[in-house]
Order: sequence, then C-alpha cells, then structure tokens
Amino acid sequence: MIIAKVTGIGGVFIKSTGDGATLAKWYRDHLGLELADFGGAILKWQDDNANDGGLTVWATADRGSTWFAPSTAGFMINYRVDDLDGLLAQLKAAGVQIVAGPERHENGDFAWIMDAEGNKVELWQPCEWDDSRTSDTDPA
Repeated sequence: MIIAKVTGIGGVFIKSTGDGATLAKWYRDHLGLELADFGGAILKWQDDNANDGGLTVWATADRGSTWFAPSTAGFMINYRVDDLDGLLAQLKAAGVQIVAGPERHENGDFAWIMDAEGNKVELWQPCEWDDSRTSDTDPA
C-alpha cells in the first residue's frame, strides 16, 4: 500500500499585521530576499552551496515553550544563509534587533533576530554534521 505524504516545504506565507508589501521589502532589504513581480521570493535549493544536503527541519513546540520568545507569534521561520557573520554585521549596522547568537552547533551556526513586525526569525548557516562542533558559544 502506498501512503501519500509531505515531501518538503512548498512555501512560507506570512500574514502581515500591517502592510504586506512593506514587510516583504524589510525582508528584501535586510535578509537579501529577491522579490519577484508577484511580491514574494522564490528560493531555489540548487542555488544553495552548503554541504548539508539541502535539508529542511520541521518541528512543533509545546504551548508553554519560550522557544519563540520574545515574539508572541505562534511560529518561527528558519532561513538558511550563506554568510551568517556577514549578515549579522549588516543587520547590526541597519539597527535590526539581534536576539541571540551566533551559536555554533553540530549542524551549523545559528542566530536569532526580530523582523519589522516583531516575529522572531532564526538564521542558519548549515554545515555537514560534525560532533566536534558542540559549543553553544560565539564561533567568531
């Protein structure tokens, strides 16, 4: 018997608390998303040169979790990035709130920021799994 299943993330859609175009421009200006004519971005896995195999993580959190704090949103999006340190320097220079990081983990380096509407965003520079990268400290 063949069972139908989910095979990946087909899109990320955010309902703005204000103007959607303004929020999209914030992501363009601060995270480098290239906006297409329809107002959104198309992220192509084949353009990602990380050596982790191009995986996407999916998980849930318990009601009492503080994982998404200080955001009050019921979601957090993780964006793969090609140069976390460079991006964080750009974001700091632009006055974007850096919540935490960078942190080094077995599967890459992470940092967390707040977008223009107060949603916590996770930034991830992936790498091939390496157990020696277990420190939760700044990789710089």
